[in-house]
Amino acid sequence: MKNELKIFKNNGEQKMRQTVNTKFKQELKEFGVGNWNACFNCGNCTAICGLTENGFLFPRKSIQSIQMGLKENLEKSVDPWLCYYCGECSDTCPRDANPGELMMSLRRYLTSTYDWTGLSKKFYTSKFWEIGFIAFFGAAIIAAFLIFLPPSQRVYSNPEAFVNDQGGVMINSMVDGISSTQFIKIIEYGDWTMAIIVALLLISNIFRMFYKVILKDKSIHIPFFAYFTEFFQLIYNFLTQARFSKCEKKSYWVGHLLLMTGYTIMFMVIVVLLPEFQIEEVKPWYHWQRILGYYATFGILYFLIIAAIERLRKSDIKFKFSHESDWLFIIMLGLTTITGILINIFRLAGMPVLTYYMFVLHLAILVPMIIVEVPFSKWSHLAYRPFAIYFAKLKKASYAQQAIKSQLLTT
Repeated sequence: MKNELKIFKNNGEQKMRQTVNTKFKQELKEFGVGNWNACFNCGNCTAICGLTENGFLFPRKSIQSIQMGLKENLEKSVDPWLCYYCGECSDTCPRDANPGELMMSLRRYLTSTYDWTGLSKKFYTSKFWEIGFIAFFGAAIIAAFLIFLPPSQRVYSNPEAFVNDQGGVMINSMVDGISSTQFIKIIEYGDWTMAIIVALLLISNIFRMFYKVILKDKSIHIPFFAYFTEFFQLIYNFLTQARFSKCEKKSYWVGHLLLMTGYTIMFMVIVVLLPEFQIEEVKPWYHWQRILGYYATFGILYFLIIAAIERLRKSDIKFKFSHESDWLFIIMLGLTTITGILINIFRLAGMPVLTYYMFVLHLAILVPMIIVEVPFSKWSHLAYRPFAIYFAKLKKASYAQQAIKSQLLTT
């Protein structure tokens, strides 16, 4: 049932009321929304949150929209993205409605509304779809390597031939009939193809977010120059994750900053700097190439270990309830990092066979993870959060302009 405006008479006066969309609330439950009915709108969650401000009063406003079935109100709202789930609202909720987890669920839902392919909704609401998609692409990559880029038989009979003078495995020279330069180019072209597809999907979804949040909201009129003056906020918040620092536990901010920078470096290495990293020469430990790799590995592992331990312990409210996508994200990123470490260990130990097969397994985990997570799931939040802050600044510029106009009209 859709929201409907119905006209009724009260003492001869015509009034309007909006009916509740009950199906919408059922739809939200598929994304993890739980005990939303427990909330009786006391406002404690909004009062205690250090991130709320005039015009963006969350979580209370979003919860009211859920209860009233106001689907369009939620889809044009950036409030769920401005919440960074420090957990204070859930800790102090007198009804145990867990407003922080409700906002997390709304972020999943909004991710699915921005996605024009419909895959995000399938991944968030069906384990079969998400795991099946990852397994299919992983198997396809393994099959492609074994069929088109199999290791030379000499790898088994004469492994020493693929170890250089420094003791490192020459992984780019292990396929008969293909030079090391050609092998790197094949991997690089594959990376670029993946990156372009993922970027187009994510960018198109961000444009849909822009349409729903800004263009479709007829109550705002954005000053033209605000698009440029406020753009710095997008870059600044992406690079620093500054809003996380406003949470009481600073370790929460540090963890997300390490994860974001570590993953960004890893992605840049795969897509942009691959020829500088996938080389036969073993660089010294202090070389910038290896330092970047160590930092990315440390940043990702630090976050993953903390997140996994906390979700298992369930002592902190923000880790008490875990959606399937939360665990799949941790597992996939963990496996990607571990296989990457093992490649380096086997390569430096001069073990060609293990190096090659671990390299293939690493790509079979990494590529599906990027294809699923970046445009459709958890990694997309790295883009949606700073864009939400940017859009919020644009809305505030509109509110300020409207206030000035109103003041001029009354004087």
